[in-house]
Formats: sequence, structure tokens, C-alpha cells
Amino acid sequence: MTAPDPTREAVAARGADRALRAAARHSGGRLAAAAGCSVAAAGAALAEPAVLGHTLDLLLRQDPAGARWTAWCAAVIAAEVLLDAVTARLTGGVDARSTAWLRRLGLGRLLRAAPHHAARHSPGELSARLTAQATTAGAVPAAVVSAAVALLAPLGGLVALVLVDVWTALAFLAGLPLLALLLRAFARDSGASVSRYQEVQLALAGRLVEALAGARTIAAAGTAEREQARVLRRLPELGAEGRRTWRIYGTTMARTSALMPLLLYVVLGVGGVRLAEGALGVGGLLAAVRYAGLAAGVGAVTGRLAAVVRGRAAARRTAALFDLPELPQGARRLPEGGPGTLELRGVRVVRAGTAVLRDVDLRIPGGTTAAVVGRSGSGKTALAAVAGRLTACDAGRVLLDGVPLDELSAGELRREVGHAFERPALFGEGVAAAIAFGSGPAPAPESVRAAARAAGADAFVRRLPHGYETALTDAPLSGGELQRLGLARAFCRAGRLLILDDATSSLDTLTAREVERALTHDVRPGTRLVVAHRISSASRADLVVWLDAGRVRATGPHAELWRDPAYRAVFGAAAEPAARPEADPTATASAAHAPIPLPRAERYATSPPDAGAGPDAERYAGSDAGSGPDAERDAASGAGTGPGAGAGAGAGTGAGAGPGTGAGAGPEPEWDAGSGAESVVVVAAGRGAAAAAEVPGTGPGSAGARAGGGGGRPGGQRAPGRETAR
Repeated sequence: MTAPDPTREAVAARGADRALRAAARHSGGRLAAAAGCSVAAAGAALAEPAVLGHTLDLLLRQDPAGARWTAWCAAVIAAEVLLDAVTARLTGGVDARSTAWLRRLGLGRLLRAAPHHAARHSPGELSARLTAQATTAGAVPAAVVSAAVALLAPLGGLVALVLVDVWTALAFLAGLPLLALLLRAFARDSGASVSRYQEVQLALAGRLVEALAGARTIAAAGTAEREQARVLRRLPELGAEGRRTWRIYGTTMARTSALMPLLLYVVLGVGGVRLAEGALGVGGLLAAVRYAGLAAGVGAVTGRLAAVVRGRAAARRTAALFDLPELPQGARRLPEGGPGTLELRGVRVVRAGTAVLRDVDLRIPGGTTAAVVGRSGSGKTALAAVAGRLTACDAGRVLLDGVPLDELSAGELRREVGHAFERPALFGEGVAAAIAFGSGPAPAPESVRAAARAAGADAFVRRLPHGYETALTDAPLSGGELQRLGLARAFCRAGRLLILDDATSSLDTLTAREVERALTHDVRPGTRLVVAHRISSASRADLVVWLDAGRVRATGPHAELWRDPAYRAVFGAAAEPAARPEADPTATASAAHAPIPLPRAERYATSPPDAGAGPDAERYAGSDAGSGPDAERDAASGAGTGPGAGAGAGAGTGAGAGPGTGAGAGPEPEWDAGSGAESVVVVAAGRGAAAAAEVPGTGPGSAGARAGGGGGRPGGQRAPGRETAR
């Protein structure tokens, strides 16, 4: 086990003590009432021996006042019992309030911290810190007061013992130094042991939660026994620390339990001698023995001291959450009607000593859809996080419509900047509540359903047992369905900036395109920042931000960046660029010419070069050609449906257009179709070769018809299985 750092432990102890003092102030009124009742109960306990002794003397002398003093004895005893009960009730309330305050404080700091700071603690550790250990820590304020008041009775008993008979008091005092040494050793040894016990307990809890979260993976891998051994590996260490703690406690209790009766016997012996000498009466002897018993109660402080030791150790664990740095926010608002222009100026983000974003300068105009692409580890998620202020940048600034994000109020920021994630977490009683989840007024039911339709979730939600009112626990969701609900939540509360961090990765290509179309037409207009891995997402974006090793390597339209072999390699495409023939209706597919500027229709609707048929057709999701198993799912648009809108490709050769007009039948006719006198592109893609020919449009609604594999077909024919894209 790693040796503890004394400096770090001291800092943690000071932080824990500050938190405990704050918890005590939070319940100050109840704590003061509990302390007052406890002091009153101690006073009644101290008065009881004197009243009993005096009453006994009166009764032995048959004094008429004995009856009255007997009533006083009953009143004192009743008051002591009642005050102890009230003290216990108030102490329980203080414990509960202090625990709740510590939990709220820890949870609040956890939720207000940047996600990467919160991720330092595993879910199991967080659960243990906010439940069992917060409960133990919450008992400290009352335990401290109880321990302090508990000393009043022994000290008062000792003073009273001196007043009753000094010799009996001296006999008792002879054993106190040994008792003090026992208590000091107990506090020192038990504190270290309890701290180690709780540390191992946290580690076990973290491993257990990890195993529960990955139960399906463990079952599929057949490693249940191995995981069980991993989770329980530190159990012997936990048992050893637990036994050591109880051994220390038991040893101390045994020694004090043996010492206290010995002291009482000594007091009783000395008191008997004093009684025989006539220096002490029977009532005085009774009072001396009772006061000696109260003075011996200092040993009972051991239990309360143990509670304080355990609580302070637990508070050090819980207080680790209090030290999580909060994400600072300002109080400014965004200008009304802003387009959502996003700017990053010299942004730098460091994680674990490594820069994941390096001096990023970027401007995304309002209303633009920007795709962020790059290899794994290039900083895409970090860029999305700083753009939406889920984390702060270590250098530089991020601005939205000219206002730095760190100067915006938290409410304004979360209203205007929305997020959708790869693995969304759903909160709420039912599906509708999960979609409507967010700050601000609750959206209308129709807005919730509209968002679900835009995300492609409405159909499967209606099939649930109770539709939108189905409880989340009763709604079995696949990964794609979960993502669609996460998208619906983001669409429902979309602001001027919407960030999709790989939020369509679990959707099939067809659904992803439907979501992209809905995002354009059915969701509040604004700026979109899309962390993309699919080539189709990049091809449909207005702007592509290409990240490489934490830096912006290039920005621009996808079609222009595609000419760079390194950019194509990001998507696993071929290293060599494909040739594009010049505009010549009779050009053959084998012609190779320099690249030409691409019109918008081709940029958004055409497949990348070499998007041939075969099992990798899905990877080239922008392709409208292919004869592999996924060709229909991955088609960008259907083949032409006019009598002459046909094109065929054999082994990569052959292109043509017959007379008449053709209409693209893809999901985005406004993107995929040419118009009027505009030129359109006819792409014939086969296995291993590609060609493009620019064919003059033949009238309104003319479109480039695309087909792939299987040889040429005369104009007007459709490739099998290619009537529609959906």
C-alpha cells in the first residue's frame, strides 16, 4: 500500500475540519439546544448523589424533612431521564441535518465542477463518499459537543468528591494519569487505522460499481470469476484494518473498564475507613461512591471520542469533493437576435500535463454547420467541451456572439448552448420528462413530440407501453434509441449554438441522414458544431475543422479538403486522389485530368472518389453507388427516374445520359439535383475506379443520375434495388 503523504493528509484534515465547522454552524440552533439539554442533564446527574446522600441521612435520623427530600430525589432523577431523552432526540436531528448539508455541499461542488475534474473519482467512490462516509462525518458536530459535555460529569464528580472528602478524592486521582495515557494512545492509533480502512473501502466500492456497469461485457467474455477476484482482491486488507481498529478500541475499553472498577474499590475502601473514623457519615459515603462513579465516567468518553475519530476520517474523504474547482460564471447576457457566431482565440487545454488543444484560433460564422474531424486523440471532444463551456480553457478565450463564455450567467449559457452526447444520460420520471429535461420553463407537450420527430424517436416512443408517459425504467432502449432521445432533448431546447459530440454514432446511416435533414429544417436555426466520424457528416457540413494533434490543421469545405491525401486518411480512404475528367459528355471513365472546382450540388451530394461497392460501402456514406450489401442503406440518392436519366458503370467505365429529364430520388433533392441551366455531375463508380463527367442540364429538374457496379444500362433503366434511397 502506498505510504500516505503527511503534508497532503494535513491539508485534507484542515479542509475536513473546516467543513465540519460549517456543518455545525448550519445546525447551530439545534446543536446549542442539544448542548444546553446535555449540560442540564449533567447538572442533574451531579446533583443526584448529594440529594440522595442528604435524603438518606435524614431518613436514618427519622427527620420529618426526609419525605420532602425524597420527592426532590424523584424530581432530580426524572429531570435527568427526561433531559437525556430530549438530548438524544436533538442529537439525532443535528446528525441528520449535518449529514444532509455535507451531502448537498459535496454533490453541488461535484455537479458544478468541470466533468474532467469530477471524473477523477470513480462512481463507486463518489457513492461511498456521499452516503456512508457522509453519514459518519455528519455525526461529528454532535459527537464533539457530546464528548465535551460528557467531561462535565466526571470533572464535576471529581470536584464534588473533593468537597465530600479530600482523602477519597486523592485515592481516585492516583489512577487518572494512567487513564489519560490510555485515551491518548487510543485517539492516535485508531485514527490512523480508521483512515486506512476507509481508503480500502472506497477502492472496493469503485471496483464493484465498475463491475456492475460492465456486467454484460463480463458475461460475454466469461470472466466472472476473474472480475470477482479483482473486486475482492483488497478484501483481506479491509478485514485486517477493520480487525485492527476494533482491536485498538477493544483493548482501550478493556483497560479502562478494568481501571475504573479498581478506582471505585479504592474509593470505597478509603471511604469505609473514613466512615469508621467518624469523619464521614453514611450519606457522605454514599455520595462519595456515587461521585467516584461519575468521575470514573471519563472512561465512557472513549466511545464518543471514537465517534469523533471515525467522523473526522470520513470527513476527509467527503471533503475531497469540496475541493473540486468550480467552473466560474459571470452575469452577462448575450445580445438579442445574435446569429451564434463562435470564436476561439488562442485556446489551449491541458490534461494531466499534456496539451490536448494547442493555440487554437477558429471562427465559425453564425448559422453555419461545422464538422470537427480528426484522428482519435486529436482533441475533438476537448474542442466541443470548451466551445460549450463544459470545461474552461487553460489559456485563451471562447466567445459567442462577441461575449466571452466565462462572463455569461449560467442560466443564459445553458439556455443558448445545447449539447447532445454519444452516450446520453436520461433523467426524469418518463420519456417525455427526459426529453424536456433542462433549465428554464418546461416545454409544451407538442414541442416535446416535435423534437422527438426531428430526432427520429417519435415512432418507437409511441410503440412503448404508455407512449411518452412510459417510465424510463420500463422502456428498454437500444443504443441508437438512447441516442435519439438524447438528440430529441437537445433539439427541444436548442439555442443559438448546438454541439453534437459524436451524437449520431449509434444510428444507422439512413436515420443519421434523416436527423441531419431535420436539424436543418425542423430545429431552431443556429450554429451547429458536429464532432463527426462519418464522411457523410463532413460532406454535408458548410465548414470542416480538421484537427491534428490538438491543432487546427485546416478548415474549409469537405470537397476542397478531400484533395489532401492526409485528410482522406482520416477517414481511412485511399492515399491517392482520384482523377476527375474535364467537362466533356463523351469523356470516358479512364480519362485523368487535374481536379476542377466543384459546384455546391456535387460538394454535398456526391460520393468521395473511389467510393466503390463492397463491404466498405458504409464507410463512404456519401456515395450514391455500390452494389455491396449496404448499398441501399448507404445511398445518398436514388437513381434517375426519367426516361433518359440513366448511367451505368462496368469496371469503372461508361457514363451517359439519354434524352429527357431525370429527377434524383435521394433524401435531399434540393442538394442532390441540378436545376435549369446549371451543370450537374454524373458519377460512375465501380470497383477500384471512378470517373466523373459534367453533363449539361436538360431542363428544369434535371439531375445527375448515379449508379454503380454491374455494367452499363441504357438510359431510363434503374439499377436493381436502387429505386429509392430509403
